Amino acid sequence: MKIARILSAGAAAALIISSAALAQQTLTGTITGINRLNDTIAIQQTQSGTVGANTGGAGEEFKVQKGLSLEDLHAGDKVSFTVSETGGSKTVTKLQRQ
Repeated sequence: MKIARILSAGAAAALIISSAALAQQTLTGTITGINRLNDTIAIQQTQSGTVGANTGGAGEEFKVQKGLSLEDLHAGDKVSFTVSETGGSKTVTKLQRQ
């Protein structure tokens, strides 16, 4: 029984570590909207895959971590960004214009 507990604890730890690593991937996209009053930004992620894939839509809205400046960014800018998810809300933790 102890061996089963140890193995399941190890598997759980590996799952948590791998999901945390995936959550911190750097993504790329185009800014489709900025709300400086609420510190939110809408970004349409760059599609990878087939040419002609559906790229319509306004993009996904993210909260912006305190300390990141939105002043020099505008709709249409291409950016690379890192997102973390906490409490069911996605927050941009790193944002850089390309």
